[in-house]
Amino acid sequence: MIPLLKGLRILDLTSVILGPYATQILGDLGAEVIKVEAPEGDSMRPIAPVAAPGLSAIFSNFNRNKRSVALDLKTEAGKAALRKLLPTADVFVHNMRQEAMDKLGFTFKAVREVNPRIIYAAAIGFGRHGRYAGKPAYDDVIQAASGFAGLFQMRDGAPLYAPSIAADKVSGLHLAYAVMAALLYRERTGEVPGYVEVPMFELMAAFSLSEHMSAATFEESGKIGYVRVISPSRRPYKTRDGWVGVLPYTPRNWTKILVEIGRADVTELDWFKDATERSRRVDELYAILAAAMVDRTTAEWLAVFERLDIPSQPVRLPNDLMRDPHLQDVGFFSTNFAGDTPVTRTLRQAVNVESVETAPDLPPPRLGADTADILRQAGCSEAEIAAVLPSTV
Repeated sequence: MIPLLKGLRILDLTSVILGPYATQILGDLGAEVIKVEAPEGDSMRPIAPVAAPGLSAIFSNFNRNKRSVALDLKTEAGKAALRKLLPTADVFVHNMRQEAMDKLGFTFKAVREVNPRIIYAAAIGFGRHGRYAGKPAYDDVIQAASGFAGLFQMRDGAPLYAPSIAADKVSGLHLAYAVMAALLYRERTGEVPGYVEVPMFELMAAFSLSEHMSAATFEESGKIGYVRVISPSRRPYKTRDGWVGVLPYTPRNWTKILVEIGRADVTELDWFKDATERSRRVDELYAILAAAMVDRTTAEWLAVFERLDIPSQPVRLPNDLMRDPHLQDVGFFSTNFAGDTPVTRTLRQAVNVESVETAPDLPPPRLGADTADILRQAGCSEAEIAAVLPSTV
């Protein structure tokens, strides 16, 4: 934990991946994150593999540096307990459909009436002012809707989902920075920003289109697509015994490698010398390089690219990362938990901040483990605590 946000409290009503990823980042940076869960807990808790009841691997990797309060917000006792927590918090964040949160009684207006200084942030599927507002949204749905899966179709002829929860994680990063920016605005101006909306569809549409707007940036009927990125030949290259990722990006890079593989003739062509034309015909360059790569081993090619100062790395499988020497050097999988946990290896916060002393991480919490303590600190009576405990812990 890097205590840059120490002293800030986040009421985290998020679940699954998007919201928990964002609030884990805030927790990794020192904020106190109170994870408010339904009595059955976050739906990621039971996903196999599970080391202990309610403590799965995927839950553990998105929920460290948090404490858990279990409340049934469909009951008056649960709602009353959450209202007691509102004055103690700097941020109220959720990733439910807004109308569902409104029905529970925690509208933007209602929350701000209890705590006028609180930041109210919502990660939702589609912006509230568009015709898709209120539609359900999960990662696969947003990958399909946003053009992200369609990028594979432009290249390969069929849409695909990325083998990663990409839409959730991209949106989670946006949620984390939106919350921090809102806090900074409040700190610098003394004013509290209004409803902070983080819509997955719009975020992923921007993520998909930013480099692919191409000619449509200048004319309404302009062709979409960044040629280099959707080139069918833009892939890891097959070597004699494996695969290599390499990107000769500059004219100097391309000239070096073309000379190396005996194709110096290409460097004399007019289209190669013209930067714009070269970008249009980059697929030809990729095809030339791919044809040459099969003649040498991965190690031989890596040595060549090192000598020529061309960016390259071997293709690593996720299993390889668990033994990667660089990741070992930087302590990427090291654990420093302040408490007992079955988690023996975690993915540490990759950001480093010098001259700020780090602190131990809180382990991913057991469901409702902190309910009584946190409610007691918020001023709840023992009777009020007892009213929520029997059905939650």
